[in-house]
Amino acid sequence: MKKNWLLIAGIALLAVAAVLMLNSANNSSVTAIKNANQSTTQTSAPHEHSTAAKTVPAHFEVAPSRSSLGPTLEPSSFTGITRDAYRAAREIPVTLAQLPCYCHCDQGFGHKSLYSCFEDDHASHCDVCVREALLALKLEKEQRMTPAQIRDTIVAQYSH
Repeated sequence: MKKNWLLIAGIALLAVAAVLMLNSANNSSVTAIKNANQSTTQTSAPHEHSTAAKTVPAHFEVAPSRSSLGPTLEPSSFTGITRDAYRAAREIPVTLAQLPCYCHCDQGFGHKSLYSCFEDDHASHCDVCVREALLALKLEKEQRMTPAQIRDTIVAQYSH
């Protein structure tokens, strides 16, 4: 009988210890999450709300030389409007280099301009890149806009 009580008491102690350890771990996790959220809220959230929509992604203000730009991927490697966008990148590379890309790949991939999206396969997976390049080509060829005017149009259209 005494052995049973000792066994039951031992199991109860182990259970209490396990509950206390789990509770302590959960409290530590909750505290860490709360601290991370407070830190993010205090440092990022106001910044994001006040400037994210207003920040223009990376682009070259001054036209780079065509020879300073890397090659784009081969348009024939793609189909449909993606192929057309890669063709646009080859047709008006200096213009695209002066345009921001509103998928914000400058932050995620270190792209320097809309043109950078076509130096790799990024644009083939990104509707924003494709549509911006096709819009730029249309504005330059049909409306005879300068790169600065095209940039202003794209900023006005995409920065809302």
